[in-house]
Parts: sequence; C-alpha cells; structure tokens
Amino acid sequence: MTKTKAPVDGPAESGDGDVLNVFSHGVLAIWAVLVVMPLLWAVMSSFKTDDSILSTPWSLPDRLHFENWSRAWSQAHMGNYFLTTILVVSGSLIGTLLLGAMAAYVLARFDFPGNRFIYFLFIGGMSFPIILALVPLFFVMNNMGLLHSAHGLILVYIAYPLPFTVFFLTSFFRTLPTSIAEAAMLDGASHTRTFFQVMLPMAKPGLISVGIFNFLGQWNQYMLPTVLNTDPDGKVLAQGLVELATSQGYKGDWSGLLAGLVMAMLPVLGAYIVFQRQVVAGLTAGGAQVGPAPPALPRFTLR
Repeated sequence: MTKTKAPVDGPAESGDGDVLNVFSHGVLAIWAVLVVMPLLWAVMSSFKTDDSILSTPWSLPDRLHFENWSRAWSQAHMGNYFLTTILVVSGSLIGTLLLGAMAAYVLARFDFPGNRFIYFLFIGGMSFPIILALVPLFFVMNNMGLLHSAHGLILVYIAYPLPFTVFFLTSFFRTLPTSIAEAAMLDGASHTRTFFQVMLPMAKPGLISVGIFNFLGQWNQYMLPTVLNTDPDGKVLAQGLVELATSQGYKGDWSGLLAGLVMAMLPVLGAYIVFQRQVVAGLTAGGAQVGPAPPALPRFTLR
C-alpha cells in the first residue's frame, strides 16, 4: 500500500504573507508621507518670506530668514506664551503622574471592598466629555478664586487626564512581580517606601508612556484655557497661536505664523523622539496583562 503525502501549504502561505507584508508596508509608507510632508513644509516655509510662500510654496527658501522666528518670539509674545505653557504643563504633568500612579497602585495591588467600583468610576470618567463640564467648571473655579490663574489651570489639567492615567497604570502595575514588593516589606519597608523606592522605579516605562500621551494633550489644549484663563498676560501657547492668526486682519504674516507653529511643535516632537523606546515598551508591558490580577499584598501597618 502506498502512502500519499499531504499537500504542503508552505509556499502558498508564504506567498500570502509576502503580499500582506507588501500591502501593510505600502499603507504605512503612504501614511508616513501624509504625516511627514506637512511638517516638513511648515519647517521649510518658516524660513521663507511671505511672498515666496504664496508664489512658490513648494520651493526651497533662497536663504534662511531667521528674522521670522525672532519676530514671532518677540513681537507676537510667543516667548511669554511658551514659558506659561511650560509652567502649566510641567506642574500638571507631575501632579497627574503622581496621583494617578498612587491610585493605580492601590487599585492594582490591594484587595478591599469597593476596589472594582472605584476602578470602574475612573473608567466611566474617560467617557465623560469635558465640554459638558465647562459651564459648571467655570462657576466652580470662579467661586474658588482660581479663575484666570496658572495654578487654577494646573488643577484642571491634573483632573481631566486622571481617569486615563489610572486606567493605563493599573494594568501596568498588575504586570510587575509581587515577590519584589513582598521582599521589601519583609525587610521592614512600609507601604509608602515600597511604593516610592521599589515599585515606582519599576513602573518607569509605563509612566513615560502615559506621560507622553498626557503631555501631548495638555500641550495642545485650547478649549480649557480659552474658557478658564482669559488673562492676556497668562495665555498658553495654543491661545497665542490663535491670537497671532486672528490679529493680522487683512495683512497675513504667514512666515511668522508658521515660525510660531514650528516652535509649538518642536518640544512635542523632541519629547517623543527621546522617549520613543520607553513608550513602546510601556505600551507592550501595559497590554500584556490578560489574566486575573496578581495576589494582593499583605496588609502590614504603615510605618
């Protein structure tokens, strides 16, 4: 009796995989061109004159007109807007990461009544549009005397990305090994010391990932400061760009506007380039938790 061999599907599957790879890489290449080309055009046009931008928009500048950048920085007060934005975003980012990490660590590592209820409350906060809270938020900030102030804007910036931060870091803390925290507690460390000196450094990739997302949203935020901060001397960068565009009237300073736009874009682009590996590592580790949560830590008394 002769044995018949089963057909081998290797070459066919390999061919289908090659076609799929070519298609996916082609889509990614098209998407990269659509994203990168406007950024390169904005950078190139920020060094050109207004006449050359309108007459030959795709040509290279005849020379680098750095006066566009200096004019946008000084005459359009982009320097003041830039410094205010750095102050507000830095304070809010530190507060969001600190509070979000503390809440996420407790929800991920400790078993107590109402744990899941509090966790789902944070998730529910992600589905609440911030535009619905603008009117009551305005009156609350006004009654507290925090309207048109940098510290009031920092508190609001801390509050609105906090649900996403807790949701992201809760999944990340569940992937960290429990044995290390238990070993620290057996050595006499309190819950506070274990969190700040052991678990928080281990969560660095997750903190960087969620920090980049929050930084992007807070740096480009326009709606909240427009409603809550109308002080001319305390405007953030997004408000400054809009004011620069609308205050020109019939005379368009396109070179200065594009120079200010590139100024606002460079910090975000630089932060992502520096921390891109940590962002990918944090997203991969945060999405690895698919099973049940790790066992809860023992309930020791805080020292």
